[in-house]
This record gives sequence, structure tokens and C-alpha cells, in this order.
Amino acid sequence: MKKTLWVVLAIVAVVVIYAWSSYNSLVKADESINGQWAQVETQYQRRFDLIPNLVNSVKGIMNQEKEVFENLANARTHYAGAQTPESKVQAANEVESSLARLLVVVENYPQLKSSENVQTLMVQLEGTENRISVERNRYNDEVRDFDTMIKRFPKNVVASMFGFSEREYFQAAIGADQAPQVNL
Repeated sequence: MKKTLWVVLAIVAVVVIYAWSSYNSLVKADESINGQWAQVETQYQRRFDLIPNLVNSVKGIMNQEKEVFENLANARTHYAGAQTPESKVQAANEVESSLARLLVVVENYPQLKSSENVQTLMVQLEGTENRISVERNRYNDEVRDFDTMIKRFPKNVVASMFGFSEREYFQAAIGADQAPQVNL
């Protein structure tokens, strides 16, 4: 009888330790996703802070492209007002679309390309977009790892017991695969 009791207690202890360990690893993975999303937002904020200063330095040269700058300003305003990750993604996609149009305009005007301010703008925009892309990829990697973790048995049992559910990947906006059109 004592031996059976010890076996049952040992099994219960193993299950409790596994559940505890699994819960802690799920919390860590969930927080890792939150931290990585914060990195994405940090890069969005960098873009949000940097672009107006750079654009203002180029604006005088590009007065004829007023609409491009207005679209960019409107997109930035939408981003500033976005509250959820999904609305921030949509607003960030608007900013990216406006930036793409700006770059097309610059490419179509060789005299603008030769301006040092425009070159600086282009380099900074490229660097900023690359940083955002890297952070988005890292975010998606974290989401993939977490989603895989909560789907595998037996951790899926612990995940469902404590309410952990799949997280959404960052996805490009519809139409992002199409080159932007600029009508001058």
C-alpha cells in the first residue's frame, strides 16, 4: 500500500512539475512576442520621428510634389492615432505606400537625386525600412515558435488550461505585392 501511494505521489509530482515548467515557458514565450512587437513599434516610432525632419529638409526642393507629402503626413497621422497592433500595421502600411511613392518621384527627377538632402533622405528611409523589416521578421519568428509550442502535445493541454492561444503573424497589406503608381 505504501509503495502504491509513493508511486501515485511521484506521478502527481511529475505532472505538477511539468505543468509548472510548461506554464512558465509559455509565459516566457508570450512575453517574448510582446517584447518583439515593442521592437517593431520602436522602429515605427523611429520612422515616425525621423521622416518629418528629413522630409522638411527636402520639401523646398520638391514643392511640385505637394500631394505626395500630404499623403505621407496623413498616413503618419493615422499611425499616431492607431491603438491596436492591427490598426498600427494598417497605418504603417499606409506610411510605407506613401514612402514608396516618394521614392518613385525622386527616381523620376534626376535633379532631385543629385541633391544631398534627397540622397540623405533616401538613405535614411532605406535604413529605416530595413530595420522595420528585420524587427517584423523577428516578431513573426517569435509568433511561429509560440504557436508551434502551444500546438504540440502535451504542452497544448497546459496552454489550453491557462488560456494561451495562437498569436497572429504580421502580414503585408493587400496589394503590397504591386508596385505603387505615381501620377504626376
